[in-house]
Amino acid sequence: MSTTGRTETPRERYRQQVREEVKEKAWQQIAGSGASALSLNAIAKQMGMSGPALYRYFANRDELITELIRDAYRSLADAFIAVGDAAAGRPALSALAQVLRRWALEDPHRYFLVYGTPVPGYHAPQDTTAITAEIMSVLLDACTAAAPEARAAAFEEHLAGHREWAGGHPDAPPSALRLALGFWSRLHGVLSLELAGHFTGMGLDPARLYAAEVDGLTR
Repeated sequence: MSTTGRTETPRERYRQQVREEVKEKAWQQIAGSGASALSLNAIAKQMGMSGPALYRYFANRDELITELIRDAYRSLADAFIAVGDAAAGRPALSALAQVLRRWALEDPHRYFLVYGTPVPGYHAPQDTTAITAEIMSVLLDACTAAAPEARAAAFEEHLAGHREWAGGHPDAPPSALRLALGFWSRLHGVLSLELAGHFTGMGLDPARLYAAEVDGLTR
């Protein structure tokens, strides 16, 4: 059954099945050689199809990458929203931090596709920002509840006039905006280094480092 309530035709179901298989093969390629090397022709060969036949399902490489990016953001947004729903309101920052780390470690290739080095020559369409806005909305809910009283610091004053990225939170105080930015930049910094293997051989536990950063943000 489709989201509109009508029954999908066999042709539509087959088309969706092929698109899902193409995306699965694409993730395998990304895991092996990176998103920049993604090739629809190579996927078509794996699936026993001709290149032109596969282009009926995805018009080009960029359309396929966009679909993968949408899926990645959607999975993180749904995970964040579930935390908020479980909390019956504003989720705790510490809970969101744990969700973010689990999501990142679950599939590092997915993580780096959206938060790593941009794919050369690829430009994401504007509509992908709608999903990222959902993620930030949940984070800002938590930060508004957890943020300390506003301070007259220079960066808070700067944020008061540069809050377009906060989207649907016009009333979030500058202290909440600063806390959200700190959460996003510090935790992604630790995750990116961990997933790229930069802590290997340093003799420390990345999970403990991450927990220390969370503690510093939420204390």
